[in-house]
Amino acid sequence: MLLQPVWMFLLAHTSLLRSPFFPVVFSLSVYLAFCLPFLLLDMLSSRWALVRRYKLQPQSSVSWASVQSCLALTLYNHVVFIFPLTVLHWYLRPVSLPEEAPALPRLLAQVLVCLLLFDFQSFVWHLLHHRVPWLYRNFHKVHHTYSSTSVLTAEYSGAWETLSLGLFAAANPLLLGCHPLTELAFFLVNIWLSVEDHCGYDLPWATHRLVPLGLYGGARHHDLHHLKSKCNYAPYFTHWDRLAGTLRTED
Repeated sequence: MLLQPVWMFLLAHTSLLRSPFFPVVFSLSVYLAFCLPFLLLDMLSSRWALVRRYKLQPQSSVSWASVQSCLALTLYNHVVFIFPLTVLHWYLRPVSLPEEAPALPRLLAQVLVCLLLFDFQSFVWHLLHHRVPWLYRNFHKVHHTYSSTSVLTAEYSGAWETLSLGLFAAANPLLLGCHPLTELAFFLVNIWLSVEDHCGYDLPWATHRLVPLGLYGGARHHDLHHLKSKCNYAPYFTHWDRLAGTLRTED
């Protein structure tokens, strides 16, 4: 059981894991921690050509006002909308913590399946909100305030979009009957990929460079969506856009 020591460490903090505050604090702190390196790159890009060469839109810059605006909306959504729902979920469905950790192959397989499900759900949701003007105007337009991606725009969205995508992410591990450790692993990966999608940089170690055959879009894929709007609706993988004829790989 390769993951048992990790799980035993987490079980030593059972009271924290069972707290209604944990999901919100976890998601918010992980999100901001993942954003921080890219915020530092944004600070350096105006001074170092070496950093700026990896920017997807070199002419764009991140202002302090946009950072404040993105952070304020993210905090508002977490406090006003996400936290009450996590408290309700905590009350209706108490956290169950088994003694044994999942097998590593099972954890990896279920994380991948959760990602594929989330990618499909997000693709359909996203496509509908672009094809139906009323949905775009009233719900999704906020996320397209910025045509140039920067890392904090990952969660710059209205309550409906935040809660909808959050519901998909939370429901998939439950549907698959995942172990709590698998849920945490999926949330970590999902948050990272979302942050990387919006980071605004095409770095040498980016995820899309590690996945062969163009199966994964990554930051370049999603930046084109923000720039052109009518393409690349899937958040991570490329197969749904390829099948729908909405895949675009070049500016």
